[in-house]
Amino acid sequence: MKKIILLALITVTSFSFIMAQSDNTNTSTLRHVVMFKFKDAATPAQIKSIEDAFRALPKKIDLIKDFEFGINNSPENLNQGLTHCFFLTFHSAKDRDAYLIHPAHKAFVAIAGPQIDKATVVDYWMHK
Repeated sequence: MKKIILLALITVTSFSFIMAQSDNTNTSTLRHVVMFKFKDAATPAQIKSIEDAFRALPKKIDLIKDFEFGINNSPENLNQGLTHCFFLTFHSAKDRDAYLIHPAHKAFVAIAGPQIDKATVVDYWMHK
């Protein structure tokens, strides 16, 4: 009888663990936040070109599950010169890592790099 109870307990625990891992995998959200400060010499046309190039990445890299961007408008003046924020969503670190070495991302970096004075990147797993 003890063996049956122990076996049942192990089965329930294993099933619960597998379901928790499955739920975590399906709902995992990895955020990749990129903020830029452009060089003073960057023209509005060059900045627009970089915005457009970044916005085109989700169509070129299907690992990007969501994308949005915006320009700082905070009245707090704590942005340290960073003006543009790009917000990407991935389902796994593996997807994010593949994005970083993807040829389309590397081409974007080659376009944007000469006009960027400062870049800040923060990645995090979303928690609610």
